[in-house]
Amino acid sequence: MTLLHISSQFDAGAIDVVSLLDPQDIQLNIRHDNASDFAQWFYFCLHGAAGVPVRLRFLNAGQSAYPKGWDGYRIACSYDHQNWFRTDTGFDGQVMTVDFIPQSNSVYFAYFEPYSYERHLDLIGSAASSAHVTLERLGSTLDGRDMTLLRITHAQSAIPLAQKKKIWLMARQHPGESMAEWFVEGFLERLLDDADPVARVLLDQCVFHVVPNMNPDGAVRGNLRTNAAGTNLNREWTAPSLEKSPEVYWVRQKMLAVGVDLNLDAHGDEGLPYNFVAGTEDTPGYSPRIAALEEAFKASWLAASPDFQTEYGYPRGKHGEANMTLATNWIGQQFDCLAFTIEMPFKDNAHWPDSHVGWNGERSKHLGGSVLLPVWAVLDRLRGWSGQ
Repeated sequence: MTLLHISSQFDAGAIDVVSLLDPQDIQLNIRHDNASDFAQWFYFCLHGAAGVPVRLRFLNAGQSAYPKGWDGYRIACSYDHQNWFRTDTGFDGQVMTVDFIPQSNSVYFAYFEPYSYERHLDLIGSAASSAHVTLERLGSTLDGRDMTLLRITHAQSAIPLAQKKKIWLMARQHPGESMAEWFVEGFLERLLDDADPVARVLLDQCVFHVVPNMNPDGAVRGNLRTNAAGTNLNREWTAPSLEKSPEVYWVRQKMLAVGVDLNLDAHGDEGLPYNFVAGTEDTPGYSPRIAALEEAFKASWLAASPDFQTEYGYPRGKHGEANMTLATNWIGQQFDCLAFTIEMPFKDNAHWPDSHVGWNGERSKHLGGSVLLPVWAVLDRLRGWSGQ
């Protein structure tokens, strides 16, 4: 008799096991975030099924945060939690089913290729080895983890520091959107490449402020959208608190101190199989100047990467009706600056699909590197923040 076991007691692990009695009817529930009703992220390891056909049934998929995300979804799998591939799922509107024959005695399944906290620390350490990078600890999360900011510029440039453009990039306000930190990794690799001419120009003229993981507690806990207190950080930007949303509080305070000329907030979208951006057209301060900057940025990114597109995305909002608790809206309004939410798919890029890996970490990294070109394209048109 096959002895099966499922483990999830590791970084970002999350699943509730209902029944493991029958390999052909392994019953699971997607676990809610630790202090909220959001449920979509899962990450676990199945042991003891090498060569045995198994059927995984996610019983509550239809009650998840975004049930439409299961239409056309292919689950991420790995034998070593390093190299990930995709396999098909079925969804009947309530239960998501995966039929699989493991080739090893243990196999990992995840909603998307994870980005571990250990890799997060390695990313910060690697970046800090560059002479262009200064690390700054902004404060603590509720679980006591560091909120780390990377300040990046060429200190020996002829342009005074105060006159340099302030470019911000942050990721993983929603911790289950792990593609966002993969995006940051690719961005940093290119920005810190001294042989890259675009990076050299940007470092000469800009100060970059990068927060690779806005929600480390939620990431380690295996949450989809919330921090340790059950707070959706991307609804906290008008009035963050140290009790509920210290992550936003610390970053927001730093923004107010140094200014913002361009902000990019990296996310993932459960339903749409495309890479796209959402701007600030529904904020009260949206202007023809910002609209022109948005169009120039998008046109340059279209030319820089076939993985970016503008045909599909969120419906445009009505001017003056913005939800100002969202980071992009609050930042764009507060600093009268170009601000975008970047969305990447949990599924695949339907324009350039890859049947083996779908959209994954490596492809997110390449997209992150490509965004330097649209930043460069609009750089001279950004209005330097004066604090007025």
